[in-house]
Amino acid sequence: MKKLAGRYLVFIAGLYFLAAGIVLILRSSLGTTPISSVNYVLSLHSPLTLGACTFLLNTLLIAGQFWFVRDRRTRRDTVEILLQLPFSLLFGLFIDCNMALTQNLRPQHYAASVALLLAGCLVQAIGVVLEIKPRVAMMSAEGFVKYGSKRYDKDFGKFKVGFDITLVAAATLLSLALARQVDGVREGTVAAACLTGYIVSFLNRKIMTRAMLHRILPVR
Repeated sequence: MKKLAGRYLVFIAGLYFLAAGIVLILRSSLGTTPISSVNYVLSLHSPLTLGACTFLLNTLLIAGQFWFVRDRRTRRDTVEILLQLPFSLLFGLFIDCNMALTQNLRPQHYAASVALLLAGCLVQAIGVVLEIKPRVAMMSAEGFVKYGSKRYDKDFGKFKVGFDITLVAAATLLSLALARQVDGVREGTVAAACLTGYIVSFLNRKIMTRAMLHRILPVR
């Protein structure tokens, strides 16, 4: 039980870093991440917070996963998908917490914005590594891509790219419909999409290895 609790602690820490990274990228004023693009537009044009919009979108993605496995669902699939619900709620709370903590963070020039964007990408990458290392749960976006790629017999990576492009396109169209301008989709969105994966790969192989994390917490 202590080992399992330790693994969940690492996963929850990953969620916090992931939320913090997303918020830092947003605060750079250079755009937001693809996975948060629709949430951000909705938060701008509704009384809901970014965290609340994130939770609502994650709930839709969870429902989508059940649809993907509707005719071949196993008990393990059900548990794996339902487990995403409380963590999605926690993730939304972490986002709102970091939005409050960084409300006065406003870069005064482009170089500062770029620096904040890069910092956000690094923090987000740390969160991704901490999230995947314990192998105890997954977030709804990852689960949606996993079950969607299985359903349609597609490569996970290609399905993920298509999923991200769809989110950015939806955010752009929604923003144009609601405000007649594009909100949240800028060069930082492309940079975050491209850089984070490379940083995750480097951290995973060279720095935040399983052996290193095991010395801190039991993440076998």
